Amino acid sequence: NIMVTSSEAASSRRQTRLRREYLYRKSLQGREKASYEQKRLVRAALAAGKKLPTELRASYDKLSSEIDQEDAKTEVQKTHVDDEYGDAGLEDPRVCVTTSRSPSSRLKQFAKETKLLFPNSVRINRGNNRVDELINSCKEGDFTDVVIVQETRGEPDGLVVCHLPLGPTAFFTLSGAVLRHDLEGGASPMSEAYPHVILNNFNSELGKRIGNVLKCLFPIPKPDTRRIVTFSNDNDYISFRHHMYSKSGKDNVTLHEVGPRFEMKLYQLRLGTLDQKDAENEYVLRPYQNTAAKRQLL
Repeated sequence: NIMVTSSEAASSRRQTRLRREYLYRKSLQGREKASYEQKRLVRAALAAGKKLPTELRASYDKLSSEIDQEDAKTEVQKTHVDDEYGDAGLEDPRVCVTTSRSPSSRLKQFAKETKLLFPNSVRINRGNNRVDELINSCKEGDFTDVVIVQETRGEPDGLVVCHLPLGPTAFFTLSGAVLRHDLEGGASPMSEAYPHVILNNFNSELGKRIGNVLKCLFPIPKPDTRRIVTFSNDNDYISFRHHMYSKSGKDNVTLHEVGPRFEMKLYQLRLGTLDQKDAENEYVLRPYQNTAAKRQLL
């Protein structure tokens, strides 16, 4: 018991240290951005053979020596996204899928189908676990993401995607969820191959950020896989579809819907994990402002 306690304490100290380092690097971003912009202007002036801007002449020697020491990796400005998703693509993601407390049978079924969407995922029963206990267990189990599905009166209406160990956490409302056995004509068999991920119409900075959050739930597929997962943004509503395709001739491709299907709408993006209530918000939906109807966010 003492051994378990000491290992838990060491794990907790490590998570605290990682979080502190991440916040410190994030606090430096403003200064680094200004320095990056100055070096970019110096590089552009040297490449074009023009005079240096007057405000940079005093600091030219320092900037020049820094530019000389940079390589292709370090000359690009780093952001907190590099900390959060720095390991993406190196190892396959491990996703933990669970529900809100006291789930209905329909939500349990939806969680099972959601688990089958993500390769290398594990579904766990929520039981009476608090959010902080759930997140700590997943960090200790080396999960990269936690996906929580929520409901109102048996209808799935919420999805939370929390990236570990530093965040971010994206909160979505769900609507129009159709489970596999409710699909017209029945669903095709569920493949376990790594799927191709199609992200359509995620054009803004926030859109690219959300696209990154969603695509990092899936591992890198083989080029010839016939399974396709689509997130298509239309007027800030993200339509999720899941298909298999087959070729019957040279140019004939047939799509078979596998399911489930649903619509998602982002309402909050938090810079931290789900258990950190005081973490900074990167984005919050403001539907009641006068300009809300005209705004295209993703």
